[in-house]
Amino acid sequence: MIALFTDFGLPGPYTGQMKAVLHQMAPGTPTIDLFADAPVGNPKASAYLLAAYAAWFPVRTVFLCVVDPGVGGTRPSIFLEADGRSGISVPATACSS
Repeated sequence: MIALFTDFGLPGPYTGQMKAVLHQMAPGTPTIDLFADAPVGNPKASAYLLAAYAAWFPVRTVFLCVVDPGVGGTRPSIFLEADGRSGISVPATACSS
């Protein structure tokens, strides 16, 4: 299972674009919209929310998180694993190439 956690907001195409790519790259893998309206540009508040909700997901869930306080920056992506769950944090520039 892949859980999307972003600060994209509800309107707009971004969540749909990510889901289309995930469908191509991981067909048959369930994708859940956990948050599309996480606190904008606030990774600390978003991390608190993600930790609170992650416990409800099964082990081996991958959380794809995009909360970027410096959209367009050059920060690298990160990957982490805790309690059998994985997380990928992707700067917005990584999604635009």
